[in-house]
Amino acid sequence: MTTTTLDHAAIDQSSSPKTKRVLLLKPRGFCAGVVRAIDVVQIALETFGAPIYVRKEIVHNSYVVTDLAKKGAIFVNELDEVPEGARVIYSAHGVSPAVRERAKERGLKVVDATCPLVTKVHVEAIKFAKQGYSLVLVGHRDHEEVEGTQGEAPSVTQVVSTVEEVEALVVPDPNKVAYLTQTTLSLDEARYMIEALKKKFPNIVGPHAQDICYATENRQTAVKNVAHGADVVLVVGSRNSSNSNRLVEVSQNLGTNSYLIDKAEDIKLEWLDGVDTVAVTAGASAPEVLVKDVVEYLQTKGYGSVDEVEVMPENVRFGLPPEIVQAIASAPQASR
Repeated sequence: MTTTTLDHAAIDQSSSPKTKRVLLLKPRGFCAGVVRAIDVVQIALETFGAPIYVRKEIVHNSYVVTDLAKKGAIFVNELDEVPEGARVIYSAHGVSPAVRERAKERGLKVVDATCPLVTKVHVEAIKFAKQGYSLVLVGHRDHEEVEGTQGEAPSVTQVVSTVEEVEALVVPDPNKVAYLTQTTLSLDEARYMIEALKKKFPNIVGPHAQDICYATENRQTAVKNVAHGADVVLVVGSRNSSNSNRLVEVSQNLGTNSYLIDKAEDIKLEWLDGVDTVAVTAGASAPEVLVKDVVEYLQTKGYGSVDEVEVMPENVRFGLPPEIVQAIASAPQASR
């Protein structure tokens, strides 16, 4: 496999005979928040031994969840499923204050694996609410991240997912409104929604820096830069992964067919009919092993040339949460 930057990606359509090839987008796959969350579960298992309870999926990827479950992680929907006094990990998507309070009531030992970029949005919600603003949270109502953020100030927060919902908003004081966004929205989706909010509430305020996370933005930018040179874009990610679904939408909005797949076996041969160039990327919670499987599968179907196209460098790292650092320092190692 050759690695190249976008400038030398050779995704132009030259007069030379076409060869079937794969454009492997970079950055792709795990973001810093996902790496951190998975590390938290693995270190907890190594330090304390199984079982370790995890509220909701630690990240939205079925392969990752299944792998951690095999190692002794027990995934639950609510804290009432965790034995009193047991250890529980909050997922990367964050939780509401009500969940934190319930953990205290049940005497649970909590390790918080919330992504720091999600925590940033929670802090913003608390700040705006304390300053007397009505809050508008742009995002998808059924997503765990949105549920957690809304829970910081539920009495003053409204969630909107469409421009029509923005137009229907009613607030106590139109001059005292603030907005926040889910971190995994598409950049275009967020922009349209924010424009609609500013049109309806000219004095609306927002965060100093956008809430869309760097990894979401980078992966979407990579798709935007390469989709025009591909016949099909395959996105490795699970159905409940918001950022993975957004990558599919970005490609489709540019007129390039795109499909979300959990694994190589999900690829349908008809998708490849008449296709010379397949671009492959992965959502921020999809492991590289699945990408590797997809590329190898495509090679068996005649896509012998694989070019890794790096659109931008990505070197973000997050430290472990203090609960796990302290626990590692004080706890005896579990026998292996």
